[in-house]
Amino acid sequence: MASRNTTNDRRARIEQMRRAEQARERRNRIITISVSTLVVAALVGFGGFVLNKKSEEKEQEVAAAKAPVTDEQSWDAKKLGRNHVDTQVKYEMAPPVGGDHSQVWMNCNGDVYTEPVPDVNAVHSLEHGAVWVTYTDKAAEADVKKLGEKVAKTPYSLMSPYKDQKGAIMLSAWGKQVTVDSADDPRVNQFFTKYVQGPQTPEPGAACTGGLSGK
Repeated sequence: MASRNTTNDRRARIEQMRRAEQARERRNRIITISVSTLVVAALVGFGGFVLNKKSEEKEQEVAAAKAPVTDEQSWDAKKLGRNHVDTQVKYEMAPPVGGDHSQVWMNCNGDVYTEPVPDVNAVHSLEHGAVWVTYTDKAAEADVKKLGEKVAKTPYSLMSPYKDQKGAIMLSAWGKQVTVDSADDPRVNQFFTKYVQGPQTPEPGAACTGGLSGK
């Protein structure tokens, strides 16, 4: 009789352990499913946030591209000469925003020049859709550094000092030009958004490498 009771007790303990193990497995499954659901929900939410942010940024870029740049000067692009010449050209504005120019362009693949570059070569870069950032010794060193960093990461742009311009910092594209107060002036980003390979470009997609390097 004692042996039978012992056997029954053992079976009862085994059954109790089995049920406890099953309960643990159920809890683990519930926890796993709950955590997975939260992770998926978080990823979906984050993905939606990123998409919304990108959509907002795209809308802002489109709006900036359509909006006029405050105090911008414009010239009739059709009246700006586009002949290739081997001589110096006397331009009506400084820096020039178009006109006859050298057949060799300045490299403008985010090139930052620490010495002045020839007008006739830079104008050819503008013809290809580049934005040219120029500055005098009146520009703050911090502004020059920040603008240089922006240009360095922007294909179809170039930067160089320009002694004879009126403003301390100026931005030029083909037929377009604006003087800004600093590197943080909102017109800097607006001008880049609007005119880097913008609609004013006579030869969109033309090379900004393989030209004059200034070295």
